[in-house]
Amino acid sequence: MPPEGPGRPAAPAADALPVLHGIRVLDLGRYIAGPFCAALLGDLGAEVTRIERIDGGEDRGVTPVAGDGTGALFLQVNRNKRCIALDIARPEGQAVLRRQVAQADVVVANLPPPTLRRLGLDYETLAAIRPDIILTTTSAFGEGGPLGDRPGFDGVAQAMSGAMHLSGEPGRPAKLMVSCVDFATALAGAFGTLAALHERQRTGRGQQVSGSLLGTALTIANNALIEEALLHPGREAAGNRSPLGGPSDTFRVRDGWIIVQVMGDPLFRRWAALIGRPDLADAPRFATDQSRGDHGEELSALMAAWCAGHDVESALSALAAARIPCGPVLAPRQVLADPHIRASGAFRALDYPGLPQPAPIARPPVSLSRTPPTIRRRAPQPGEHTEAILAESGYDTAAIAALARAGIVRLAREPDAVPAAHPA
Repeated sequence: MPPEGPGRPAAPAADALPVLHGIRVLDLGRYIAGPFCAALLGDLGAEVTRIERIDGGEDRGVTPVAGDGTGALFLQVNRNKRCIALDIARPEGQAVLRRQVAQADVVVANLPPPTLRRLGLDYETLAAIRPDIILTTTSAFGEGGPLGDRPGFDGVAQAMSGAMHLSGEPGRPAKLMVSCVDFATALAGAFGTLAALHERQRTGRGQQVSGSLLGTALTIANNALIEEALLHPGREAAGNRSPLGGPSDTFRVRDGWIIVQVMGDPLFRRWAALIGRPDLADAPRFATDQSRGDHGEELSALMAAWCAGHDVESALSALAAARIPCGPVLAPRQVLADPHIRASGAFRALDYPGLPQPAPIARPPVSLSRTPPTIRRRAPQPGEHTEAILAESGYDTAAIAALARAGIVRLAREPDAVPAAHPA
């Protein structure tokens, strides 16, 4: 387990409140784009309440790691939240939801537009309850096209953006096996929500923040799409080799793999000197990044020959001494043991009931010097805070018990402990 090393973010200043102190967020998202957006707002100090199905929802079990089947993904994207288990499809559940909305500043929901309308989560319905509400939504394809009402996941967006066509090998498209589009969409959603909150401070008015997985994927792939629109190169996949410079590829060394990325004339000249071929720096076919990308197979072959005489440590040491961007290709187990990652304090160790050991939850991807985002609370169990949240909303004990008997809410009486960070 990586420790919380000396590089961990600084503690908040003694006189500083969190950035989003006093902001209340309702999270009705599922899987990644919505829940992680809400988690990022929670990292910044917002009070986030996850509203989920009575049975806990289908997104709890992705990559199960806990005794109750809770998954690694859920632990990551639902930190800093309390949870109420609520059947919002029934009229009594809708009444509970409306009371929560009336007390909220932000509602996050990554659901198709028809589902939002059916559940009363569209902007017009929410604004009728609280006029200055901010609704942050994410759909698969966005509105305005024939696919707007369809569901979709990260991989579909990767496929439709051109990214899969350009990945893998020719004739064999490949999907990135981490959900880059989902997480980038969540980051964009948090960015838009912060902008809407800032605007509300000036005008007192709410608005809807909208994003889509496809829109995010097209943004990520935009460089390739611009090139195709203007120059029509018809690019195909080239494995890990970049078509835009070189050598930029993955290479086998005696005890593993490394990645090397040479871009720009100064880097190329240093690389050519490193492998003992300074003449390459003046060869016309390698005069620009694009020409080096066009002749990338030749450059990768030269680099592969150099790498064959090295192990990971010696190759990276020589490349780093030449100031050439490089790194090891690490398996997940190696990531957790990597000296730099351990020293940087990249993870917050949090317990969850039924885990064999504390889980390494990645810290927020940005920090602030005086009011840094923090991970204060583990992900919740199903309905763990239902009773407390309803009581705060004005329901008395009898009313809460009646809702539970009717199956409108699910109660859980586990103690609401917030575990401290664990040492290595």
